[in-house]
Amino acid sequence: MSILAYDLGASSGRAIIGRLNGSRIVTEEIHRFPNEPVQASGRLHWDILRLYHEMKQGLLKAKAAGEIPSSLAVDSWAVDFGLIGNTGELLGNPYHYRDRRTEGVMERVTGRIGKSEIFNRTGIQFLPFNTIYQLAAMKEQHSPLLQEAHRFLMIPDLLRYFLTGEMLNEFSNATTTQLYNPSTGSWDSELLSGIGIPSSIFGQAVQPGTAAGTLLPSVCTELGVPAITVLAVGEHDTASAVVAVPSESASFAYLSCGTWSLLGTEVDQPVITARSLELNFTNEGGAGNKYRLLKNIMGLWILQELQREWAREGKTQSFADLVETARTAPSFSVFIDPDDPMFLAPGAMTTRIQEFCTRTGQKRPETIGQYVRCVMESLALQYRYVYELTEELSGRSFQGLHMVGGGIHNELLCQWTSDAIGKPVWAGPAEGSAIGNLAVQWIASGEFSGLQEARRTIRESYGVKTYEPCGGEAWEEAFQRFRQLSVHR
Repeated sequence: MSILAYDLGASSGRAIIGRLNGSRIVTEEIHRFPNEPVQASGRLHWDILRLYHEMKQGLLKAKAAGEIPSSLAVDSWAVDFGLIGNTGELLGNPYHYRDRRTEGVMERVTGRIGKSEIFNRTGIQFLPFNTIYQLAAMKEQHSPLLQEAHRFLMIPDLLRYFLTGEMLNEFSNATTTQLYNPSTGSWDSELLSGIGIPSSIFGQAVQPGTAAGTLLPSVCTELGVPAITVLAVGEHDTASAVVAVPSESASFAYLSCGTWSLLGTEVDQPVITARSLELNFTNEGGAGNKYRLLKNIMGLWILQELQREWAREGKTQSFADLVETARTAPSFSVFIDPDDPMFLAPGAMTTRIQEFCTRTGQKRPETIGQYVRCVMESLALQYRYVYELTEELSGRSFQGLHMVGGGIHNELLCQWTSDAIGKPVWAGPAEGSAIGNLAVQWIASGEFSGLQEARRTIRESYGVKTYEPCGGEAWEEAFQRFRQLSVHR
């Protein structure tokens, strides 16, 4: 018997069938599709109906292959949402978190409410695109959508609603909004009041593994499939990715590496302290009543944007080819702070890197290889910085770092990460979010007793590649230079 995971990333989506074959997990990607934002009327949106269409194509392909899954679930990126009117219809295309309408909003909201107040209530990292600031921006701009809103649904909630007609919020994604209070286990009505948003549009946040309805009769008729059970899993893709970390120990550090990099550890309770506020760490919900103490890092986004920029100039290269150009470029010649806000928005990434280098008194990169090496070395050094802060905040000392996600295909980055932290990196599985999505479905159905058994099965099912550190002195010197570059340290 098979189950189906929809794993939607910031640049692509996939539908993956999962089966249990004895003590092993067998997965098959049956559909992959691009997820490209759309510029319209000066705003950046997600093409949500195209994503829903592609999800239905995934079900059709599963049926054509003779697979009728017993359940399905969806995970995606965090913070973004749609609003449902009182007639049950979606009010406008959801905004993309990189849309510029939130510029300056975080500063105005924290000026009124106070950073410590917001953090003590939510435990969430301050990022300018957090849901709280997106909603505050809509309020400031007198958006008519807010006046008509009946329910607030995050991206996986919304896609589930299209499939089932049931409007449920899910816990792991709800916590990323900076509007959910882990102490009360509910949406924070005082913060919502502080930004002028009615708490009535928010539903109870259900835990990963909760049954969230079955396919609507209209969907079943359209696709020719039965009323398949739909589950809420760890619907923030990082929550699902952490489920898939194949650690033998209950105490581990992880790096979910893709368009974004998220580095941290799993804890039983949020770490909400003056120090975690100072370091701008976050405490996001996870599966199995866990929390994810972590920090967001800009990740491979900068390289992806460079690749797109060069392609527009006629210098088209595959990602693997770009990585190869970095191998022969001079080492440790120039660094950037990947988390500087100047790198958040799309476009003109070479110009921004040049501006950062000028501002910090460094020589600008000149060749494609130098740009790529600059970004990759800077990411590896940022990983070390956050890894050590994770040890400090958690009170733990980790033996190495588990890397999951599509970024592990970049073997040079995996090796440089091991070199930078001076400890082993264990890379795998690559489809961490989808596998974690499947695992929570199997936990819900009783196939796994819990996270420990799921992780053991994942460890036995997928190869993990070990990278051992080398070049210690050079990396240590580079790290000390790197730490001086950013005003955010």
